[in-house]
Amino acid sequence: MELLLLLVGSWAVTVLARRVDWPAPLVLTAVGIGVSFIPGVPEFGLDPDLVLLVVLAPLLYSAALDSSYLDIKANIRPIGLLAVGLVLTTTAVVGLVAHWVVPGLGLAPALVLGAVVAPPDAVAAVAIGRRLGLPRRAMTLLTGESLGNDATALTAFKVAVAAAVGGSAISWGDGLVTFLVAAVGGVAVGLVVAVVVHAVRLRVGDGALESALGLLVPFGVYLLAEEVHSSGVLAVVVAGLYLGHNAPAAGFSTRLQETAVWKSLDVLLESLVFALIGLQVRTAVADADPGWDLLGASAVVLLAAILVRFAWMFPAAYVPRWLFKRVREREPVAPGWRQVTVLGWAGMRGVVSLAAAAAIPLEMPGHDVVLLLTLVVTVGTLLLQGMTLPALIRRLGVRDSGEQERALAEAQVQNNAARAAVSRLEEIVDSSAVPEHLAARLRALAEHRGNAAWERLGRQEEESPAAAFRRLRREMLSAERAEFVAARDRREIDDETLRRVQRELDLEEAALSRE
Repeated sequence: MELLLLLVGSWAVTVLARRVDWPAPLVLTAVGIGVSFIPGVPEFGLDPDLVLLVVLAPLLYSAALDSSYLDIKANIRPIGLLAVGLVLTTTAVVGLVAHWVVPGLGLAPALVLGAVVAPPDAVAAVAIGRRLGLPRRAMTLLTGESLGNDATALTAFKVAVAAAVGGSAISWGDGLVTFLVAAVGGVAVGLVVAVVVHAVRLRVGDGALESALGLLVPFGVYLLAEEVHSSGVLAVVVAGLYLGHNAPAAGFSTRLQETAVWKSLDVLLESLVFALIGLQVRTAVADADPGWDLLGASAVVLLAAILVRFAWMFPAAYVPRWLFKRVREREPVAPGWRQVTVLGWAGMRGVVSLAAAAAIPLEMPGHDVVLLLTLVVTVGTLLLQGMTLPALIRRLGVRDSGEQERALAEAQVQNNAARAAVSRLEEIVDSSAVPEHLAARLRALAEHRGNAAWERLGRQEEESPAAAFRRLRREMLSAERAEFVAARDRREIDDETLRRVQRELDLEEAALSRE
């Protein structure tokens, strides 16, 4: 019952946040903090294995399905610097700072803290970036970083925990081997499973069954990869990228169903995650019983986690370009300092940090302190950076300047596609008996689709023919739908017939819904 109330409450807060156009993750976190201190509110503990499997795996898989493999491949160098280099640097810097400023915290537990808070969660940043129109490359870097940094951080976390609990010195050689095995194994498992799933789905021929198989993928891939001691997170990401890239080969029914299912699941899981982050505050404060010294040290650790990202972002953006000619050839346009600043400020932490912190063994020295510091960094970055990121984006004027070029390219390809459609139609007409009125109707439809992209590009103040067509056709569909509903109510048709026709009308209206 408590979980149901949490889910319903998180959903309700998300609805309100979207109504007032506020970032839902930040509102959920703030509300969670406030609710956690209400007397009688139960403690919501986190099972790390459950969080990683039931929450993180499907969220990463959905994000990977929605990501562009080609864009990520084109930006693999900067993404690698963020997902691997920055995570390891953050682990070391935050760990050393925590060791110096937190009374009695050993180096090994401090490095555990560094690994826990190293990976940013791009959910909030991407939501803000989409709403404010961040450049496409910036969005690709944020998404690509979030897809890859979890595997790096969790591997570093395992090495640091082994040293902290076992009391032995950290072997960076062993850690590197562990990371390589986890990475290579995760990529291999994810790719093999994705290839098999894609081949099976092409032969099923049933949209509902194909979508059901897709729902099993993130959980199955994650468990299989973890079973062979590789990175389940990386396996899920690779599987999602492969299946998302090859989605056009699947049936239209599968794509429509999967898009709706994953969007709904994303909303529910993201709402739950950020609410849980806020709800952990009271428990963490009570367990650690912090004094002023620890609170001051927490602020220093939070500052270190924020500043190390800035200290990394600017050299990583420009030094490789100065040193290597090949980098300049592959990336002829250097990123502007404004965009780098925005990316540096978009380092909010999230669910991975909480799940990793919950997985710290109770016998590790400084367990409660590390848990409290993790929560300070997670909540602090979410609220401090998340609340100010929109203002920073507006202040620096970082906007997507490539929208016009992409719209031109889309219009040209749409025109070519319409020509290809008409050419195919003429081949069929020449080889078989097709009524002329039907062929003329199909030619007009293709011409309409070819012209629509150019008309959208114009954005005239007066209504374009394509916009008028969509508006009028939607009115007609509404009238048709109302007549079918009335016929059902008069018992002239049954509900099964209504649902079948309504789906046809809904699909056509969905096709008309693009502005």
